[in-house]
Amino acid sequence: MKTYNMAIVGCGGIQRWAHTPFYKNEKRVKLVAACDLIRGRAEEVAQQLNPQADIYLDYHEMLKRPDIDFVDICTPNYLHSEIAVEAFANGKHVFSEKPDAVSPEKAQAMKDASEKAGKVLMVMRNNRFADASTYMKQYIMDGKMGEIYAGRAAWQRRRGIPGKGGWFTTKAQSGGGPLIDLGVHMIDLAVWLMGNPTPVAVSGATFCKFAATEESDSENSKFGDAMANGTFDVEDLAMGMIRFDNGAVLQIEFSWASNVKEERRFVELRGTKAGMKWLNGNSLEIYSDDHGQLTDLSLAGGLRDDGHARNLRHFIDVLDGTAKPCFIPQQGVDMIKILAAVYESAKTGREVVIG
Repeated sequence: MKTYNMAIVGCGGIQRWAHTPFYKNEKRVKLVAACDLIRGRAEEVAQQLNPQADIYLDYHEMLKRPDIDFVDICTPNYLHSEIAVEAFANGKHVFSEKPDAVSPEKAQAMKDASEKAGKVLMVMRNNRFADASTYMKQYIMDGKMGEIYAGRAAWQRRRGIPGKGGWFTTKAQSGGGPLIDLGVHMIDLAVWLMGNPTPVAVSGATFCKFAATEESDSENSKFGDAMANGTFDVEDLAMGMIRFDNGAVLQIEFSWASNVKEERRFVELRGTKAGMKWLNGNSLEIYSDDHGQLTDLSLAGGLRDDGHARNLRHFIDVLDGTAKPCFIPQQGVDMIKILAAVYESAKTGREVVIG
């Protein structure tokens, strides 16, 4: 069994909540270096995974090490591409948290650098690995949905702004608000289930109405470090519609704060043979007909939603050569093109054609 030497850049909430628990039980991975601007965070992660791992405050210095096989990136969004490109230049594989990058150009740079280095680039797409998702993907591949021509994707929060005043709400570091934070998840799941059609045009609108609110009813709002009197120059609600090259459309809605009943995340798809609704990662409903009778199938009990761990395991399997990557970098480029087009459409009030 091959063991891969890993370096981590960014030891904050998502690393400690979703990545470190997986690596604690993955015998194919050995932590050799951890980097964070706050030394104590890096030391905390190292203590759990390998107390002998070296601690760095500067990732540039760390990436020069020849003994590192892959880098796990869990930093603020604007650094994902910067670190990945440098890691590839130093001959490392890369696994990065979402979003891929904060601009299409930077996402393209990641893709180009991975191809030039001949190394694997994978970006977190954890919702693809939930039980409800894998069941639905096979159902669609078996032809039971027919032609998928329309859908809706959303992650709505009533109150749940993460790290208010910190990097999450600072556009220069995050790239945007809930669209780039939450939208990546549900748009990717919808597009993946639809067969990865190419986006060709987007229209969208963004709003910021709750920047002054202090209330929170979302566990997810605990991510990030809040800063009193910090920056808040991103949206708290984004809505829009995506058109694809095959004629299909996808409506989208993502909010950190809006007056809805409760937090929920869902994907709905409409096909010529059946429709479906994926809800909160642990519920799936399928609507079809059988010999002229409308029929519903509901799967709710026992559906696992440990997609982060499964996605990380898949990455290691790809390095091992025992699995083909379910995510390819072009999908990441297309994703960031969609998000950038929504923001551009919101600014201009016009539909944006994606080239």
